[in-house]
Amino acid sequence: MKKITLMICLLLAAGVNAQQEKGIIGYANWLDNWTEFKPQKTESKDANQILAGNITQNTKLMKKNVYILQGNVYVTNNAVLTIDPGTVIIGDAASKGTLIITKGAKIMAEGQETDPIIFTSNASMKKAGDWGGLVVLGDAPINKFGGAGSYTMDLDPSLTAYGGDNAASSSGVLKFIRIEFAGRKVKGADSFNGLTVAGAGNKTVLENIMVSFSGGDSFAFYGGDLNASQLVSYKSINDDFKMTQGTQCRLYNSLAVRSSYLSSNRDGSRCLEVKAYEKKSETDFTRKSTFVSASNLTLLNDSENIKADIQAGLIKEAVYVADNAALELKRSVISGFNPAVLLDSQTVVNGENLKKIKFEEMFFNQCTGNIFTENKTDNSDLENWYGNTIFSNVYSQTDNKETFVDIYNAKRPDFRLQIGKITASSGK
Repeated sequence: MKKITLMICLLLAAGVNAQQEKGIIGYANWLDNWTEFKPQKTESKDANQILAGNITQNTKLMKKNVYILQGNVYVTNNAVLTIDPGTVIIGDAASKGTLIITKGAKIMAEGQETDPIIFTSNASMKKAGDWGGLVVLGDAPINKFGGAGSYTMDLDPSLTAYGGDNAASSSGVLKFIRIEFAGRKVKGADSFNGLTVAGAGNKTVLENIMVSFSGGDSFAFYGGDLNASQLVSYKSINDDFKMTQGTQCRLYNSLAVRSSYLSSNRDGSRCLEVKAYEKKSETDFTRKSTFVSASNLTLLNDSENIKADIQAGLIKEAVYVADNAALELKRSVISGFNPAVLLDSQTVVNGENLKKIKFEEMFFNQCTGNIFTENKTDNSDLENWYGNTIFSNVYSQTDNKETFVDIYNAKRPDFRLQIGKITASSGK
């Protein structure tokens, strides 16, 4: 009897796992305890410590204090900044506080599921772009000439160099962290991002990080060699995940939730933007181009009226792949976009490029098109290619409430795919 019971349990467990293997996965909702989807309503704490200027020696921030980040704060001189679980760091809105981990320095910020580290705003009415953000610079390869770049913005150019030859370097640990209301605009330049990682090596730990209401990108990766998992981007104004300058990135089990009503006016906003470079004239094409291998992503527009928002022109593509970049996206969910994927108009649809841009075991839901080329009216070649049963892509037109477990739960939303939904029709 015990053997039969055990066998039934194993079969049930295997069935649940199979049903949840598309999009973000986990037997439990890994968003519980450490995320916050309504940070505007959380009570602000008063700071009792100031962070300003340069941090030139090993420093520890402790949970018992609340820190205010004033102006541009640089961790330099190969120093290590350690942040205890539960510590709150407030980006000063008046001085547009920004924390920069310079090349050679490290940040050791390892929060806990029940005690995350929080970076947030001190504005009375919190909004996207209140303060700068978190910038991490390392010495891993990038594809700019000379293998070096500088994250200028309005920062000190002598302290913002990144790039090198050490793909296996470490810029530290970022784990169980929230970054809220970052992404301030810079006069004559772009906006800061919630988290900018430039030239960081693959020993850098990037896990369980939530960026919400960013005025720029939520996550921006410039070059480097990165592993990242359990990243959450929520209601950013610009892109959720941006990879460029030769990034070699492996992204796993991560979530992007967009709003139809939040978007950059410049070139639109996407969940995932994969580009070979920012400026072609600065790019060394003998170096590795951007390559992103991503699996179990959920890319979602949470509008309750997708069709109306698409007709109003409020919704664009979820994924953009620029010329000369490579993307492998597997076992992921893209729901509520117009279309799901857009390839750069410079990308020729041929065997060589189709080998570099892969979509396999996908769940495309409520999208007006699946994979298109920019400015092209007839996309039947791409639709037929990726619609081939060999890729096991699934197509559906199911309401968000029925597709996901509980996405409109205000306190504890659950963005996992509902059990049984991946058995939807595989036809287009």
